[in-house]
Amino acid sequence: MSWFITNFIAAFLLPPLSLLLLLALGIFLLYRRNKLAKILILAAFGLLWIASTPYFAEGALHLLEAQTTPLNISRPDGQPQAADAIVILGGGTYFRAPEYANQDTISYLTLVRLRYGAKLQRETGKPILVTGGKPLGNSVSEAQQMRMSLEQDFHVPVRWTEDESDNTFENAYHSFRILQQAGICRIYLVTHAWHMPRAAVVFRRAGFEVIEAPTAFTTRYRTDLLTFLPRAESLEDSKIFIHEVIGLLWYRVKLAISDN
Repeated sequence: MSWFITNFIAAFLLPPLSLLLLLALGIFLLYRRNKLAKILILAAFGLLWIASTPYFAEGALHLLEAQTTPLNISRPDGQPQAADAIVILGGGTYFRAPEYANQDTISYLTLVRLRYGAKLQRETGKPILVTGGKPLGNSVSEAQQMRMSLEQDFHVPVRWTEDESDNTFENAYHSFRILQQAGICRIYLVTHAWHMPRAAVVFRRAGFEVIEAPTAFTTRYRTDLLTFLPRAESLEDSKIFIHEVIGLLWYRVKLAISDN
């Protein structure tokens, strides 16, 4: 399934479109099935409020992030958790960036991952593989953008570039093909903490021994009244949470089918 079709379908399942459709259905039925219409309208209103409230949206992301832990290079027994390579997952493109001569470059999500990957490379000295293709048909793959940023902005070398994949599932299997040729199967996997549960599952299934290296955990300065007031940014957090849950369920189905 192409990247466009996958994301077109996802748009109808994720907020805010899914909640707007629920609200529209309630309004449509208002003069036909009044009782059902009121239930749908109240449900849409309530879910939209929850999805746009920091306390609940961030709490939902915490459920995903609780499934991983920050990397401690040394184990409790004092021995290092040694991997043979660092794999950094792409997180999208900043298209035609005006301040970069209208060239495609890394997105802010990718930048966060690269920053931590560069830190990890300096601490361990392990070689880096960057992975990400051209899901929207852009001229420069995400992996190539990542390589340029790591080498030019962070002064960190990149040994391998995987630029054929359009999603996390393909990231894993194409990366395994490349690193298997180098005799590598034990990796540090770098991505957002909320993305790690889904990414780690598929990378392990592809054949890797994964040491999770999550970054960008969802934190909060304090909990006060503002935490319970709806904000536009929280809709993005809710969208991410639902997207990851759907992705986890889909990968389980996909992997189960491949086993049969």
